[in-house]
Amino acid sequence: MKRAGCFAVMLLIITVLFNEKAFGQRGKSIIQTMHNLSVSGSGRAKAFNEQEICVFCHTPHMTGGAQTQGWSRRGRVNYITYKSSTLKAAVGQPNGTSRLCLACHDGTVAMGMVSGKSSKRSFSGLSQKMPVGRANLGYDLSDDHPVSFVFDGALAARNGQLEHPSSLVGPVALDEAGRLQCTSCHSPHNNQFGNFLTMDNVFSGLCTTCHRIEDWPMTVHRQSSSTWNGVLPDPWPNTEYTTVAANACQNCHQAHAAGGKEWLLRDELEEENCYDCHNGNVARKNIEREFKKPSRHPVMYFANVHNPDEDPLWARRHVECSDCHNPHAANASPARVPAAPGSLAAVSGVSSAGMPIKPISFEYELCYRCHADNPGREPPVVTRQVFEKNLRLKFRPSNASYHPVENIGRNRAVPSLLLPMTPSSRIYCTDCHNSDSHSSAGGSAPNGPHGSLWSPILERRLVTADLTSESPGAYALCYKCHDRNSILADQSFSEHRRHIVTENTPCTACHDSHGVKDTAHLINFDTTIVASNQNGLLGFEDNGMLAGTCSLKCHNVDHDRRSYPAGTASELLQGGQTNRIRRFR
Repeated sequence: MKRAGCFAVMLLIITVLFNEKAFGQRGKSIIQTMHNLSVSGSGRAKAFNEQEICVFCHTPHMTGGAQTQGWSRRGRVNYITYKSSTLKAAVGQPNGTSRLCLACHDGTVAMGMVSGKSSKRSFSGLSQKMPVGRANLGYDLSDDHPVSFVFDGALAARNGQLEHPSSLVGPVALDEAGRLQCTSCHSPHNNQFGNFLTMDNVFSGLCTTCHRIEDWPMTVHRQSSSTWNGVLPDPWPNTEYTTVAANACQNCHQAHAAGGKEWLLRDELEEENCYDCHNGNVARKNIEREFKKPSRHPVMYFANVHNPDEDPLWARRHVECSDCHNPHAANASPARVPAAPGSLAAVSGVSSAGMPIKPISFEYELCYRCHADNPGREPPVVTRQVFEKNLRLKFRPSNASYHPVENIGRNRAVPSLLLPMTPSSRIYCTDCHNSDSHSSAGGSAPNGPHGSLWSPILERRLVTADLTSESPGAYALCYKCHDRNSILADQSFSEHRRHIVTENTPCTACHDSHGVKDTAHLINFDTTIVASNQNGLLGFEDNGMLAGTCSLKCHNVDHDRRSYPAGTASELLQGGQTNRIRRFR
C-alpha cells in the first residue's frame, strides 16, 4: 500500500506538470522554464548530470513533517516581513506554499539541498544558492508584497480598497485556508506571462484583480498612451510594456525588492518615482527640472514623512509629490476657478472653516493644508504691520480686503483691472504662485507651484526691496492683472506714480497681496520701509471712492494724516462708497 500510495502521488505530480491539456493553452511547461534545474534546464543554475526535473522540489517519500505537496526542501523559519502604516492585514511568518517557494528564493539554502533519492546535487554557476538577482529575495521580506495573510471579507472591509475574496475565482486564487500566498500571483510550473505570473499583468490586470482603487479607471496613469523617448534612464527597466497605461501600477510600484519598502515604491525617495516619467522623457513636460529652480517646493528635503492617512491640520510640516497629487486619481480634467482641477483629484486639505476635508473641492483648500493652520507654517516673506501667518485667515471674505480667492473682492471699483478680469472675478492661488515658465507664462513647464526663478514660487517677478526702479519687469506679477498704464496714470490712486516711479517705492511697501483683516485696499505696511510718524501713528484711513488718509513716516518724510482726493460724483455713484476703516497704532 505504501508503494502504491507513493506511486500515486508521483503520478499525480507528473500528470499535472506535463499534461498538455492542462498547460498547453497557457504556454510553456516547466521544462522550458528556469525552474527546470536538471541538466536540460536553460537557466544559469542547473545540475551537471541530473535528468529528473521534479526531484528538485518534490519527493513522494519524504514530506518534511508539516510540509505538503510531496515537498523535498526545507527553508529557514524567521523572516522580516512587510510593514506599513496603512496595512490592514495581519502578516505573520510565511507559511504554506510561500514557505516552499522561499526555500530557494530566500537565497540562504543551497538549491541542491534536497531530501529523497539524493541529498547532494551538482550545479554549475558561481554558487549553489539562488544567484544574486531580483529572484533572490533574501530573508528581509519588508520590501516584498506581503504573503501568508488571511484575505477575507473582513479585511476587504477594513482596507476599503480591496476586492471581496469571493471574486478570486480565476487565475489568482487563495490557498485552502483563505490565505494569499506566493502562488496566488506566481505559477511555478508555467512562465507563459513572464516572472511565472498566473496572468498577464499588462494594464496591471494582475494587480487590480485584488486591489480596487476607486478613481483608478479614470486616472491618467491608467489611460495615458505616452511612450518613452529612449533617453536614459529607462523608466520601465523591469517590464516589456511600452506605455504608461500598459505599465500602470508598475510605473511606480514593484512587488519585490522595492526601493521604498513602505507601499512598495520602486525608488526609495518618493519624488524619484515621479521623475522616472516626469523628467521630459515620457510625460511631455519636465517637472524634475522645476524642482531644481531657486524657489521651489522642497520635496527633496523630505523622505518617508508623508502618510496617506495623516491629519492635514497637525501632520509634521513637509511636502512630497503625493501631498498635492494622488497618483491613483489624478487626471487631466480641466476646471474653472475656484474648482480644483483633475490633477488635484482625491487629495486632502483644509476647508475655509479650518476643518480637514477629503477630497478637496477648491484649489485653495489644498494650499491651506500647509499655509494656514498647520503649526509649522513659515512666516510671511515681507515684515508686515499686521502680522498674520495663517493664509486662511487672510483670505476670509469677512476681511476688509483680500485678493478674490475664496470669494469675489469687496471693492467693486478697480479701474486698473485688465480684461477679462473684473471686480466679480475669482482667482486661483496658482495665478500668482506657479512656474515662471509654464504655458500661460509663455513657456513649456508644467502648470503648478513646483519651482520658479522668482521667490516665493512666483509666476512672474515681484521685487519687494525698497528703492526699486519701476519697470514692467520689476512688478510683472502685479501687472499681470493690473494695467500698468492705469496705475502710472494715477487712475486708482492719485499718488501711485509719485510713489513707485519718483520715490522708487515697491508695491509691497503698502499692499499685502493676500488680505488684511481691518484695512481696505490691502493696505498693510512693510515695516522695514514704513514706520510710525512723529506722533506715533502708523495707519491708513479709507475715506471713500479713491480717497484716503495716511499717517506714517517713509523715506524720512512724515505723513501726518495726509490725504489724497476723493473721486468724482459719477465714480462714487458707479462704484458705491466703501466702509471707512481706520488702522492706527
